[in-house]
Amino acid sequence: MKQSIYGMTFDQLTDWLMEHGHKKFRASQVWDWLYNKRVKSFSDMHNVNKDCIQLLEDNFVIQTLREEVKQESSDGTIKFLFKLQDGNVIETVLMRFHYGLSVCVTTQVGCNIGCSFCASGLLKKSRDLTSGEIVEQIMNVQHALDDKGQGDRVSHIVVMGIGEPFDNYDHTMDFIRIVNSQKGLAIGARKITVSTSGLADKIYQFADEDTQVNLALSLHAPNDELRTRIMKVNKAYPLDKLMPAIDYYLEKTNRRITFEYIMLRDVNDHQKEAKELAELLKDKRHLSYVNLIPYNPVDDHSYQRSEKEAILGFYDTLKKNGINCVIRHENGTDIDAACGQLRSKQVKKERKKKAEAQ
Repeated sequence: MKQSIYGMTFDQLTDWLMEHGHKKFRASQVWDWLYNKRVKSFSDMHNVNKDCIQLLEDNFVIQTLREEVKQESSDGTIKFLFKLQDGNVIETVLMRFHYGLSVCVTTQVGCNIGCSFCASGLLKKSRDLTSGEIVEQIMNVQHALDDKGQGDRVSHIVVMGIGEPFDNYDHTMDFIRIVNSQKGLAIGARKITVSTSGLADKIYQFADEDTQVNLALSLHAPNDELRTRIMKVNKAYPLDKLMPAIDYYLEKTNRRITFEYIMLRDVNDHQKEAKELAELLKDKRHLSYVNLIPYNPVDDHSYQRSEKEAILGFYDTLKKNGINCVIRHENGTDIDAACGQLRSKQVKKERKKKAEAQ
């Protein structure tokens, strides 16, 4: 199976073309056609010579993802279900905000982190996505915007889709380098956010990358007992391992971190947890804020969204204790809003079809 051309960083493509007898400037030409002119076929790269075109066609493909389902919300959110070359399906979401168009990308086929409230983990991880498959999610969304002819451009990226990005660290970092490249999409590092469930060793590594990319931590509970109950990853990386990694990140980068906190009714939304969270984060107040997330119910889980009064009370307690926080604005609530839900439904539908056909 040929690999996606989108998986090559600019430097990797330059080295590869030179190793195959082509001049250095060819990489700039190819890159320009891919990311600025956004062609969908190597044969459309008109100023690239035939030998180079043939070499690219023999070794790479441009399109490996196929759109299976497209759901559009009344608020402008669009959820895409893409089929990969091996038949697996993944989700990508386009969200519209006052500051621009943000795309949420997936990094793995399924997820092994085991958050008990999450639709992404309903189907276990079968493999990591390549950097090319992650980049192509952005390109497919951008192509869809181009087809509308309104000049819209993807301006922000959140790496918060299906999977744990730091469990696919190298491909995730190559993806960031590719979309951040000034020669291509030129999406600024400060407009890219990576979310992790708390892989402490990778947080240290990410801090040492010396990048301006934002970091978000899916915290969801202020103590080990509760966090382990709803997030299996806390067994491997309890708070006494996780928080020193966060401290290292803050000290090394001096960049603000986001703590994601999903509001689950009668589970983690009491005043007790609000006060514990304020205490846990008190020494990080200057470089952090909490994003309180109203829960999107998932068919296969019993959790419910916190009552509005509980969310507001939690917010007030954090604010009174000097913790910066916001209540997340919701997008796409009239479609399969929960991350991984559309994919889970589609996979179940296909399994049912196969069973009925047997």
